Amino acid sequence: AVNATRWALFGAMKTTGLPVAVGSGGRTKYNRQRLGIPKTHALDAACVGKFDTLKGWRVPTLVIKAMGRGSYQRTRLDKFGFPRGYLMRQKQVQGFQTGDRVRAIVPAGKKTGSHTGRVAIRKTGSFNIQTEQGAAQGISWRHCTLLQRGDGYGYHPLPTIQS
Repeated sequence: AVNATRWALFGAMKTTGLPVAVGSGGRTKYNRQRLGIPKTHALDAACVGKFDTLKGWRVPTLVIKAMGRGSYQRTRLDKFGFPRGYLMRQKQVQGFQTGDRVRAIVPAGKKTGSHTGRVAIRKTGSFNIQTEQGAAQGISWRHCTLLQRGDGYGYHPLPTIQS
């Protein structure tokens, strides 16, 4: 099915009159090994086709993951369908909503320091912030600064490749 689709797409593209070339996984592997480039999905895409050199490939790859935008459901149900708990009636608290990227600078107390990550809000204004080091719980909204509105995706770079 994949090969049939590939050749149908190739035939359709040739009818446009623009230059079209096809390649194989073998060509991609040859290019990657010839240039000493490690095997990753993003770098394989850069090694497709005929070329002599590849510059600037040691940059981090941005990974994007679908995280959702919350839930319209306002009542949690148990396995029998009976109400188990009630959720907040509004999606925002003090201008923040779950999924926003924030930086919290806590001046004093048990959670002193800077916490940057994805926020999970609570009605009380005491938020959880998911950082790379783990979750920081019970951070007041007063210490938070909005860095990026939650758009339904989570972003993080893969480490830079050394080779």
